[in-house]
Amino acid sequence: MVKGNDLDTLLSLRDARGERVAKAQRAVDLVRSLGSYRWAGLYDVLPTEIAVIAWSGPEAPTYPRFPIDRGLNGACVASGKPVIVQDVASDSRYLTTIGGTRGEMIQPVADATGTVIGTIDVESDRVDAFTRRDEELLAACAKNLAWLWRSGGARGR
Repeated sequence: MVKGNDLDTLLSLRDARGERVAKAQRAVDLVRSLGSYRWAGLYDVLPTEIAVIAWSGPEAPTYPRFPIDRGLNGACVASGKPVIVQDVASDSRYLTTIGGTRGEMIQPVADATGTVIGTIDVESDRVDAFTRRDEELLAACAKNLAWLWRSGGARGR
């Protein structure tokens, strides 16, 4: 079970010292550890592309920037809903982030109008890795990290 204080830590990073990318790095490291994910990333949703802000895991993403209509992140942005793929080999929308990924889950972060302004992306090296707990966890993380996109995010630069 996720402890409230872990989620409070995500919220408290808003007032921590440091630049946005440094705060995002601390946040994504925590998100990754909360779910024991192999890889986690935070992405900005820009007018024509999606771009990684920070990531945590064994290697950098293969595509740190890609068109807004590509990949599972693009599907999440288009629908405004979480995308959960338990076996990426069976989904033609999958865009490789790191080799060996078997499952991927993306949680949208929306502004007050419902426009998706960011995403939280987690990956596993196992098929069927994600449960209802993961859905609830990432929804709570998105709620507690919304400040990252609302205050000085990519659209605000």
